[in-house]
Amino acid sequence: MDLNRIATFVRVVEKESFTAAAAALGVPKSSVSRSIARLEEEIGVQLLQRTTRKLSLTDAGRDYFQRARIALDGLDEATAAVSESGVKPQGVVRVTAPGDVGVLMLADIVAEFVKKYPGIRIDLSLTSRRVNLVDEGFDMAVRAGRMADSSLIARKLGAADMGLFASPAYLKRRGRPKKLAELASHDCIFFRSSDSGTKWRLTGPDGETSVEVNAIVSVDDMMFMQRAVLAGIGIGSIPRLPLQCKKDDLVRVLPEFTIAGASLNAVWPASRHVPARVALFRDFVIASFSTMQWDER
Repeated sequence: MDLNRIATFVRVVEKESFTAAAAALGVPKSSVSRSIARLEEEIGVQLLQRTTRKLSLTDAGRDYFQRARIALDGLDEATAAVSESGVKPQGVVRVTAPGDVGVLMLADIVAEFVKKYPGIRIDLSLTSRRVNLVDEGFDMAVRAGRMADSSLIARKLGAADMGLFASPAYLKRRGRPKKLAELASHDCIFFRSSDSGTKWRLTGPDGETSVEVNAIVSVDDMMFMQRAVLAGIGIGSIPRLPLQCKKDDLVRVLPEFTIAGASLNAVWPASRHVPARVALFRDFVIASFSTMQWDER
């Protein structure tokens, strides 16, 4: 069985054209046509139906394509794994994450990683947009919330519960609330999620409860939230991370209550061979999150 003919057939189907497949393979269109004809002759089955305007798979061709693509992907992965063995990891790892996750969590992790592996470069895209990893050529992502895409493998990194924080200047001006009911008379900065409303859903000594707040600012970026709280305009919910500020700049308000944070996941395409450099970074991120120290205020 000639693997080149099988690979040519797979490329024709993927490109939906003999001409496009020939251009991608760098060979004449006539060579592609001959390769497909000889493959069909060899296995004794018609794989493609050709007309002057359209190229389509037969039922047998569709089944053969699905199985052949899996087999070729397996060969590519085996080749890549062997070629990487014993070689010092190098190259680019393309990663995407929300901006606040990148600044608050990934910045220090990336810095430590590139010190440890100087041959690997990290191309990090910070965006709130849900990136299509395969179509846009990303190796992995760090995402918050539930994973709905079954084509991705996800590893949970953790979930940072949020506390209520305010600046000393705000508390001096408005007083420090001692009960949940007192929040109604305070200015608050509300982190806007997918659901509507301005209620904080909190967990305290007596279980879960919710409280309507006076949201003078609503925002969907945690870095903005932190800066707004530091500026002294109100009380806000901030993840209990190693905060990017001096310890005395923020004061925990009603410390017996927390707000459940969204789960964070490392995700990567399920159908793609994971190069050594990507596996190294992925595992480094997972290990770093497992030892991350949360703010204990």
